[in-house]
Amino acid sequence: MIYLATENGFFVCEKDKEWTVIRHTLTDQLVTSVIAREGVILAGTTKGVFRSDDGGQTWQEASTGLNHRHVRWMAYHPEVSDFEFAGTEPACIFVSHDGANSWRACHEVEELRDLHHWSMPYSPNAGCVRGFAFHGSRAYAAVEVGGALRSDDSGETWRLAEGSDGNPSFDGPPPPFIYPDVHSIHVHPSSPDLVFAPTGGGFYRSSDGGKTWDYLYECYCRAMWADPTDPAHIILGPADYVDSNGRIEETHDGGKTWHNASTGLKVPWPRHMVERFTQIDSELFAILSNGELLSAPLTSLEWERVLPDVKSVNAITGMG
Repeated sequence: MIYLATENGFFVCEKDKEWTVIRHTLTDQLVTSVIAREGVILAGTTKGVFRSDDGGQTWQEASTGLNHRHVRWMAYHPEVSDFEFAGTEPACIFVSHDGANSWRACHEVEELRDLHHWSMPYSPNAGCVRGFAFHGSRAYAAVEVGGALRSDDSGETWRLAEGSDGNPSFDGPPPPFIYPDVHSIHVHPSSPDLVFAPTGGGFYRSSDGGKTWDYLYECYCRAMWADPTDPAHIILGPADYVDSNGRIEETHDGGKTWHNASTGLKVPWPRHMVERFTQIDSELFAILSNGELLSAPLTSLEWERVLPDVKSVNAITGMG
């Protein structure tokens, strides 16, 4: 079973020989993100958060305390039950400890946003939070355009990572600082200090919890996957520029060399790229910036398009 957030609502899909849609709800909502755990599904939309306790059949609004209703990304802390996060546009982080029945704003993020004048090239709003990563009491968040945030209390409070200056300039500071247009962020299971970040100015890795950053790939990128058993094995969705010549590549040596990992695809795509990678069981899903959904077994990375009748996919998850 998988759940899809799309610009045309929420979909529940199951697989026999092929993936098929079994339910389509929230049809009047632009759903930006979705998380699911312990029988509860939370859908982030441009009008707030909605909660379902019956597999997506019915929904209740769950936005009390969410004073920015445009949700860009949602996550839950993988090691703490009933601890949810919403990243919004304009940039703020909200946390919930009751299954989204109520939310608390992390005002220090708003203060950083206003202090550094975070922004986005395609929206008048002051930046957005579009990714989270967790490892024990350590947490990270990706800000477009503003940089990388770090928390040392499981996501209750946030600050700029030391290797992120908070300046939204597209000129960007040189390494060991990270480029400020951070599209997603990932922490490896082997260490809370090992962090990866696809950005509008290249692909970065930090080995010291975001204090300094290594520049691994000169490209425009939004999506990556790291092998949980081998941090040197990474799958990346690079492009030459925004939605220009997108492709899928792979490294087994920590980014020293990269190889084509686009079997079954006609790449480069001239006008789109990978927006998100999500692993569900032994399958890797890729959401493209044109809303298409691809999948491949991690053992072979032989890609195929799935659920072609579902348009404008933004996010995918299984039940955690």
